[in-house]
Amino acid sequence: MLRLLQVAVDGRVRVVAWDGEGEARVVEGISSTYELASKAIAAGQGFADYIATLPAGPVVDLSAAQAEGRLQLPVTHADPAHFIVAGTGLTHLGSADGRDKMHKAAQSEEKPTDSMRMFLMGVEGGKPKAGETGVQPEWFYKGDGSQLKATGEDLVSPAFALDGGEEPELAAIYLIGEDGTPYRLGFCLANEFSDHVTEKGNYLWLAHSKLRQAALGPELLVGELPQHVEGTSLIRRGDAVIFEKPFLSGEANMSHTIANLEHHNFKYDLFRRPGDLHVHFFGTATLSFTAGVKTEPGDQFEISAAPFKLTLVNRLAVAEDAPVAIRPL
Repeated sequence: MLRLLQVAVDGRVRVVAWDGEGEARVVEGISSTYELASKAIAAGQGFADYIATLPAGPVVDLSAAQAEGRLQLPVTHADPAHFIVAGTGLTHLGSADGRDKMHKAAQSEEKPTDSMRMFLMGVEGGKPKAGETGVQPEWFYKGDGSQLKATGEDLVSPAFALDGGEEPELAAIYLIGEDGTPYRLGFCLANEFSDHVTEKGNYLWLAHSKLRQAALGPELLVGELPQHVEGTSLIRRGDAVIFEKPFLSGEANMSHTIANLEHHNFKYDLFRRPGDLHVHFFGTATLSFTAGVKTEPGDQFEISAAPFKLTLVNRLAVAEDAPVAIRPL
């Protein structure tokens, strides 16, 4: 499968095309994945066909690039404010269990939590028949492109945060065409980093808990996502592995179709502004937090999954306290 990467080569970022097995080569005449996508859309072609019209550049050693910290985000926007970061939760079979445990104390034994009700709504109506509209999922906003981190970069938790926990999952990236059509550029590995202690304190603090940085893997996988994706989420503390567990994704393991999640995100006009980029996180059912892990600064998150070839690696850091002074005019 074709995958696109942005890699620092000889002091500047180049777009690299790779099939996951053979040589990875620079795509000549292109300065960014954003430019490549824009030109492919204008030409009415998909990535593979458009790249075939361009000269192939030098071979790039991706292993060396990864070791040297030269792998970048797979897509960037010149103005991060036009890169919208959002996602959906309770979308995977089994994803309600951990969330339900968080919020059970606030409910009676007879009444299911809102999390369980939302999950069951997805199970019953998240995979509509052709021509029908499925039930809308839980949705959240994480910020803009300034919140996104590449593999090898730190995920920085705010000083006021109560937790900084990983969420291993998949995300898709979209470019809005000049006529307002959302074009899915591809899928990537993701760490939808969140504050689970804040969320556990009160379900209505979910929005606060999601306003955190997030990481995207270097590979943008072009085309359709496999029905079954199986990966591993691992946390290292020094030389020790303190958490390791498989996670599942792909529609075979989800209570919603990708198309249904996309529909309910892009049905809003403000998310179809020409030229904007979007990254949408699709959710997970695997969290170290629900296994009782309390992360610490310096912990290293490692997320891997076939068909992606490169591991997403980030360390946890905590920002210095920076009080905000509000000044009346």
